[in-house]
Amino acid sequence: MRTNRKLLAVLLLSMMATLGACHTVDGMGKDLESAGDSIQDTAHDCTDNVQGNC
Repeated sequence: MRTNRKLLAVLLLSMMATLGACHTVDGMGKDLESAGDSIQDTAHDCTDNVQGNC
C-alpha cells in the first residue's frame, strides 16, 4: 500500500511539472512573437523612405 502512495505522489508531481512547463513554453512563444512583431515594425519603418523613422 505504501508503494502505491509513493507512485501516486510521483505521478501527481510529474503531472504538475508538465502543466507548469506548458504555460512556460506558451508564455515564451508569446514573448518571441511580440519581439518578432517589433522587429518587423521597425523594418517597415526603415523602408518607407521617410526621414527620421529609422
